[in-house]
Amino acid sequence: MADEGLEPTPDQTVGPFFHYVLTPHAYPVRSLVGNDLTQAGVAGETIRIEGRVLDGDGSLVSDALVEIWQADAAGHYAHPEDRRGTASNAFRGFGRSDTDATGVFRFTTIRPGPVPGPGGGTQAPHIAVTIFARGLLRHLVTRFYFPDEPLNGADPILALVPAERRATLMLRAAGKAHYGIDICLQGDQETVFFDV
Repeated sequence: MADEGLEPTPDQTVGPFFHYVLTPHAYPVRSLVGNDLTQAGVAGETIRIEGRVLDGDGSLVSDALVEIWQADAAGHYAHPEDRRGTASNAFRGFGRSDTDATGVFRFTTIRPGPVPGPGGGTQAPHIAVTIFARGLLRHLVTRFYFPDEPLNGADPILALVPAERRATLMLRAAGKAHYGIDICLQGDQETVFFDV
């Protein structure tokens, strides 16, 4: 194409989000994906996860979007490539939560089981997490691990993370079946993000 004297446009950032699609609970429309992954017939321990999204200055991010993807209690994914089948057809393993005015996101889900890992090994129970927020040109990907999980020591993905940084991926016990975590986008306490 010949140069017609047009200047390139600047990169676009993610957002503003189309709230009526991504966070329909704020509008009078039916939600297809929400922050409660539990329903009748889903096997496993129901847990709550609450967390905050913080920017590089430690300020709360009130307009981020957090998505999770996880296996069920038996370690099976609701995905066609997982041919083992799921413990319950009601559990889809995908959820989405926006942060509220205080920068907090919330999920109610099932504690996942261990899943197959690279080379035929086993990965510790974990939850895959994706974060979208203003100022991010690409979404960020991380994981949540459970602090009391014996399989953490042998998890091949967690082993890739320097020992002094693993705490950024660990949920904190905040009560019975209740966990907390901060997702820090930058700074000294920056969460470990994966290049996928």
